[in-house]
Amino acid sequence: MGLRSAGKTRTRSGTARRNRKPRIPDRKPCRVAARQPVKEGQNPRPSGRGARQFLTGRSPASRDRAMRLIGGDLVVGPLAPGEHDPLRHYAAATATDEWLVLGNGEQASQVAERLRGGASATDALSGLQYEPDPPIRTSRITALISRDGGRATVFGAARPSRAARLTSNVMTLAVQDLEPGEAVLLTTYTSDGELVSVAAPFTETTVKADDAEELLNEIWSALDERFRIAATVIDPVQGPSSAIQRSS
Repeated sequence: MGLRSAGKTRTRSGTARRNRKPRIPDRKPCRVAARQPVKEGQNPRPSGRGARQFLTGRSPASRDRAMRLIGGDLVVGPLAPGEHDPLRHYAAATATDEWLVLGNGEQASQVAERLRGGASATDALSGLQYEPDPPIRTSRITALISRDGGRATVFGAARPSRAARLTSNVMTLAVQDLEPGEAVLLTTYTSDGELVSVAAPFTETTVKADDAEELLNEIWSALDERFRIAATVIDPVQGPSSAIQRSS
C-alpha cells in the first residue's frame, strides 16, 4: 500500500534484499489515507484528502525503477526498457469509477478488475497472498480510496505469519472521514535500518503539510536518502493522472 505514504512517517525507509539473510528490505512501499489541513485564505485541493505512496530500494535491481503514467495508470517499471519482473514492476495506482486503487504489486490491477466486476471493497481485497519471495515473504498491501473526495478508505494486507505456518494473514480495515491532519499508515516492513520484520497491521499518525506539494516534501524528507526512489501524492477524485512526484 504501502498504500500510501504520509508526510510525517516517523520512520526511515527500508529495502529488502533477496538473499538468505535479509537485513534491510529491497522494497518498502507505504501508503496512507490522509486529509490535509487548509490554512485560512488558502484554496484547498479539490478533495482535501489524498493518497500518498513512496518507493524505496537497496539492490541495483530495485533502485533501477521509476514511476510513470502509462495508459491512465501510475506504473512502477525499469528506468530503461528491459525484462519485466512481476515482483518489482506493476501498476502502483489505477482507478475504477468509484475507487482509486493503490498497491505494492500486481494485486492492485487484480483488485481493480474485481471491483469493475461488481465485487465489494472487502471482497475485492480477499483471497490475496503475500509475495512468493522466500525467505522474505513480502506483504501485499493495497488501499482503496473512494473517489467522492476520499471520504472512505479500505485497506487490505496479506501478510506472512510470524509463526511457522505458510498461509497468509489477510486483514481489511475501513476508515471513514479523517479529520484535517490525520493519517493512517500501511507499510510492508518495519525496520531500524538494519533488522527487518513484518510491519504492524496499521499505524495512525498525523501530517503537518497544508497542501499536496508540502506533503510530498514532508514524505520525501522523511525517507532515508540512501534508499528513496520515488514518492507521489494523488488526488482520489482526479485519479492517477493527478499524481505529483519526486524521484532520485
